[in-house]
Amino acid sequence: MLAQWLQLGGVAMLLLVALSLVASTLILVKLWEFWEWRLPRGDRVARALDAWRRRCPEQALAQLAGERTPLAGVLATAIAALAEPGVREEQARERAAQDAVARLERMRSGLGALELIGQIAPLLGLFGTVLGMIEAFRALEASGGEVRPELLAGGIWQALLTTAAGLAIAMPVLAVQNALERVVERHRLAMEAALTQLFTRPRADAA
Repeated sequence: MLAQWLQLGGVAMLLLVALSLVASTLILVKLWEFWEWRLPRGDRVARALDAWRRRCPEQALAQLAGERTPLAGVLATAIAALAEPGVREEQARERAAQDAVARLERMRSGLGALELIGQIAPLLGLFGTVLGMIEAFRALEASGGEVRPELLAGGIWQALLTTAAGLAIAMPVLAVQNALERVVERHRLAMEAALTQLFTRPRADAA
């Protein structure tokens, strides 16, 4: 069945299959990455912030050491910068902000390509449909003007096949892309909240 559809759809269908393979690969890679980047447990972040307020930066960093998430990494960068001798708070903020931007950009890598595929696939499907309609009417003209409904209907059916394929690719790709974008936004908000607590809450006096 697939081979028949590829033959009927022509070049446009082949391009759509290639797009679907690229999109599937990107989605699997990003899902694996996002699984590893899931938000850390709130208690770890809370314990790290509490240890920092108690002037125990080593303990705070130890709480975050077992986490591979962007949030934990940014928080660890900020705490390490604040604990470094001679580093002012403004410099620590700048380091944390740069680290956060870099990690969020890494999370977004590939999502732009998914969005582009989601936008191109329906247009490519429509292009294939137009080519198919042109071919159907060309065949009708070549028949000497003899109207054969089955010939015209068959040509239209073949032409619409690429539009259906384009939409079938675009809808799930855009759905996954939007879902992953929301995950990135949750990470961004969590980073902002954690860094705000780190830089604004007063530290306890040393024991």
